[in-house]
Amino acid sequence: MDRQDDPAAPGKRLLNRELSWLDFNARVLAIGEDQNRPLLERAKFLAIFSTNLDEFVQVRVSGLQEQVAVGARGRTPDGMNPLDQLRAIRARMEELVGRQAAVFTKEIAPALEEVGIVFLRWDELDDDDREYLVEVFDAQVFPVLTPLAVDPAHPFPYISNLSLNLAVVVRDPESGEQRFARVKVPQLLPRFVVMPDGERFVPLEQVIAAHLDELFPGMEVLAHHPFRVTRDADFELEDEDEDLLEAIESVLTLRKRSGHVVRLEVEASITDEVLELLCRELELSQQDAFVIDGPLDLSGLWALYALDRPELKGEPWVPQTQAVLARTEPPADLFRVLRSGDVLVHHPYDSFATSVEAFVDQASRDPDVLAIKQTLYRTAGPASPIVASLVRAADAGKQVVALVELKARFDEQANVERARELEEAGVHVVYGLVGLKTHTKILLVVRQEHDGIRRYCHIGTGNYNPVTANLYEDLGLLTTDPELGADLTELFNYLTGYSRQGRYRKLLVAPVSLRPGLLARIEREAAKGADGRIVMKMNSLVDPALIDALYAASKTGVPIDLIVRGICCLSPGVPDLSENIRVRSLIGEFLEHSRIYRFGADAASAEYLIGSADLMPRNLDRRVEAVTPVTAPALRARLDEILTINLADDALAWDLHADGSWSQVPTVRSVNTHRRLAELAKARAREAWAPDART
Repeated sequence: MDRQDDPAAPGKRLLNRELSWLDFNARVLAIGEDQNRPLLERAKFLAIFSTNLDEFVQVRVSGLQEQVAVGARGRTPDGMNPLDQLRAIRARMEELVGRQAAVFTKEIAPALEEVGIVFLRWDELDDDDREYLVEVFDAQVFPVLTPLAVDPAHPFPYISNLSLNLAVVVRDPESGEQRFARVKVPQLLPRFVVMPDGERFVPLEQVIAAHLDELFPGMEVLAHHPFRVTRDADFELEDEDEDLLEAIESVLTLRKRSGHVVRLEVEASITDEVLELLCRELELSQQDAFVIDGPLDLSGLWALYALDRPELKGEPWVPQTQAVLARTEPPADLFRVLRSGDVLVHHPYDSFATSVEAFVDQASRDPDVLAIKQTLYRTAGPASPIVASLVRAADAGKQVVALVELKARFDEQANVERARELEEAGVHVVYGLVGLKTHTKILLVVRQEHDGIRRYCHIGTGNYNPVTANLYEDLGLLTTDPELGADLTELFNYLTGYSRQGRYRKLLVAPVSLRPGLLARIEREAAKGADGRIVMKMNSLVDPALIDALYAASKTGVPIDLIVRGICCLSPGVPDLSENIRVRSLIGEFLEHSRIYRFGADAASAEYLIGSADLMPRNLDRRVEAVTPVTAPALRARLDEILTINLADDALAWDLHADGSWSQVPTVRSVNTHRRLAELAKARAREAWAPDART
C-alpha cells in the first residue's frame, strides 16, 4: 500500500499543530469578513486577529526559527521538520494577512465612511484639520520623538518589539549625500489621532511623517516608509531554583530589551533599497518580511470599537444572576445556598460578580471563615475585586493563601504586581512548583460551623478575572462536597508544601491522575462499541496518545463528537481510522473556553467532568490541572444542554474535514449557541427556586 494511502501515515493520523492554530485564526478573521455582522464588530475581530497573530509569531514562529538556526531536524508527529513548518506557516500567514488588509481597505473602511467614521490621509485634510493636527503634534507628539540617524558614527538603532516605526531617507543639500534614519512612533500614544468631531481618524505615523522636516531641519526628506518589527518573546527561566519572582522580572526585562527579530512588516509602498537595508540591519531574511497592502498593526482598531456608536455594534449582554443565588435575603448568603446543594455557574451568561466574586467577598467578611486558599493564573488590574477580598480577609486575621502563577505568558507583569500587593497585605503568596506551571482554577474556603468544620469549594475552567469572565465562556462548580473539599485541601498542600500526593477521591489532577483517568474512560467507552458515547468540549486537542485512544474508540464504533475551539491535530472522518469522529469549532461573540468531558450514551447516567485542562501534552504532563466530576442530576442535565446546543449550532459552527480543511456549517435552523444560552440564562434568572432543584 502506498504510504500516502495509509490512514496512519503522518499528515493523516495527525494534523500539524501550528497550521491548525492558523486555521483557528482564519476562523476569527472570517467573522471580520462577515458582511452580515455590525461594522464595529467586524473591526473588533480584525483587531483580535492581529493580536492573536502577534503572539503566535512571538512564541511559536520564533521557536521554529531557533530550531532551524541550531540545525534541528527532528519531525513533529505529523511528519514536518522545522523548516517545512516555517515555509508552510509563511504561505498561510501571507494569505491571511492579505485577506485582512483587503477586507479593511475595500470593505470596512469604506462602509465606516458611509456612517461618518472616516480614516483620512494627511493629503486628504483641509487647512483647518491640518492646523488642528499641527497643534496636536507640537503639544503631544514632537516632545517624545527621537530621530535616530544611521551612519558610521551612529549604528543601526535597536528596534523594540511590536513597535511601529518610520524608515526615513534624507539628503544633505550641500553634499548631496543620502542618509537613512529611523523615527519610532511612540507606543504610549493612540494608534490613531482623533479629530475634534470624534469620528475622523488619522494614523499617527502620517501625522509624524508630515512633520519630518521639523525632525531633520536643513535636510531634504526624500522618502518615508512605515515598518513594524516582531521579536522573540518566549524566554525560558535559566534556573527555577532561584527566587522565582526575581527570575520572572528578569524575563520581563529581557522581553523588552532583547530577542531576535522574527518578523518585519512593511507597507507596499516601500522601495527595494529600504527593504533590503532593513532586512540586513535586522539580520532577517526577506522571507520573514511581509509586504502589506494596507495600514500596519490593525490591533489599533480596538480604539475604534471604543466609540459610542451602539448601532454599529452587537447588542451588549448583561450577565444574569441565577434565581438560586438570589433566593436568600440580600445580601445573598451563599454559604446557606451551597449547604442546600451544588451550584453550576456558566459565564458570561451567569454573572461572575454575583457568584464567584460574591462568594469570595462573603468569605472575606464572615467571622466564621478560618481560611481562604485560591489559585490565581491570570489576575486582573489593581481594581480586582477578588484580590481586594483576599487582602481584606488577611487584614481580618484569616489564613489566606494565594498561589499566583507568575509564568502565565504575557500576564507576568500584572501577576507580579498583584503578588506584591498580596504579600504586603499579609497573604501567604506561593509561586507554584519548580518545573510545573499551575494552571488549575480552584478555590477553598474553610468555615467553622455549629456542627464542625465545613469546606466550600469552587472548581472552574476559567480565570478568576472579572474582565475575561465577561468575554470568555467558562464553567464553575460551587460545592460543599466533603470529598472534593478533602481533595482540594490535599491539592493545596501539594502546591504549597512538600507532598507526593498521587491519589485523589474525586478529582483528576495533572500531572498525576488526569492522563490515565481520561484514557481509562475512553477505553471504557471503546469496550462498549456502538453503545458507547464520547463528547468533549475543549480549547485544543494535540496529545498524540489521547488522539490515538479516540481513534481506537472510533474503530470499535463509538460515536464521538469533539467541540474544539482552537488547535485540533486529530483528523476526523478518515476511513478505517476515525470514521465515527466529528469535529466542530464555534467562533463568535464570546470566546469558547470551558472544558467539558462526557462519557456515556445515556445523558441521564453519563459521567460529566469539567476543569481547566485541554488535551495537550503541556496540560497533561507539565502543568498542575484539576478536573472534577459533576454529579448532581440537574447540573449534569445543564451540561448536557450546553453540549447539545453546541452540537446543534449552525450559526457559529465550523466543521473539520478529513483533509484538514475547515468549512462553515450551512445555516438551516439558525441555532446560535451564544444567543440560545443567553435566553436560557434569562429564564433561569426568573425561575422559582425549589430546594431539591440541584440535587
